[in-house]
Amino acid sequence: MPATNAPVDLRSDTVTRPDAAMRRVIAEAEVGDDVYGDDPAVNALEEHAARLLGKEAALFCTSGTQSNLAAMLSHCQRGEELIAGRGYHVLTAEAGGSSALGGIVHCAIPTGADGGLEPADVAAAIKADDPHYPISRLLCLENTYDGRVQRPERLAAAAAPARARGLVVHLDGARLMNAAVALGLPPAELAAPADSVSLCLSKGLGAPCGTVLAGGAAFIGRARRQRKMLGGAMRQAGVVAAAGLHALRHNAGRLAEDHARACRLADGLTALPGFAVTPPETNMVFALLPEDRWEAVYDRAAAAGLLLGRRRRNLRLVVHKDLDDDDIDRTLEAFRRAVA
Repeated sequence: MPATNAPVDLRSDTVTRPDAAMRRVIAEAEVGDDVYGDDPAVNALEEHAARLLGKEAALFCTSGTQSNLAAMLSHCQRGEELIAGRGYHVLTAEAGGSSALGGIVHCAIPTGADGGLEPADVAAAIKADDPHYPISRLLCLENTYDGRVQRPERLAAAAAPARARGLVVHLDGARLMNAAVALGLPPAELAAPADSVSLCLSKGLGAPCGTVLAGGAAFIGRARRQRKMLGGAMRQAGVVAAAGLHALRHNAGRLAEDHARACRLADGLTALPGFAVTPPETNMVFALLPEDRWEAVYDRAAAAGLLLGRRRRNLRLVVHKDLDDDDIDRTLEAFRRAVA
């Protein structure tokens, strides 16, 4: 755990650092050359991830952006269209890679209060077979979205009109394990409505880097080629793959601790004058600071040792494995003093 006087980092769960047990696993990892397919740690991670997500095969990628891009490039040809929720990561936070590198057309549709897509909106977005329009090829879902959880039936309902029209479905499951823990469901059940799914290892699970992409064996074969073109084929990658495998085996269940601390943080902030807080479903707390003095509250809290996200009134506070109960207490005390 960080020292008592260390900053409390609430910017994201991407800031987690390998703990002592994970560092031992990294140091002791048996490695080979993954491009030749003989790195034991990478192979073990991919096999474990495929079983966990209920898919035929998996591929270790350097990042969630790379895994999503490899998936999109494997599913779509140039000039074909992907449909996704407005605000989804594949549209807003991946530098437009699928368009810039793959010539894929984007179609954004509204998201519901839970971050999910309405079947009617999906159906309406799918283009007719007309030479004036791009060919609708791919539907991208996301779970969790801003910390909000969608149940399997919600995902399946959104996917149904796409499947009826011959589209394939990709699930950006960067924080899928948070959703699985919150719902008490196996990850494979949440991944079942999708043909492919990505799962980040370096957020709440605490690995230093990496994402696994899972799907059918033929799809993973195509994605492996795309990963090569994107510069993501690594050699002795077992040192990081071993960390990812350790994260999946040992750090998934403890996500419930992050969720509980997020609820305690939200309850404490709700009691402060002028704060409007959305009850968290997983590890993210969204707090609207007092309208008349939000800049001062933000600056005072930051000066008290809180590392916060972008300087704006609507704050996203992310709880993760490197924060303990004392850090939550320190956060609440910093905000109490900031509004005093």
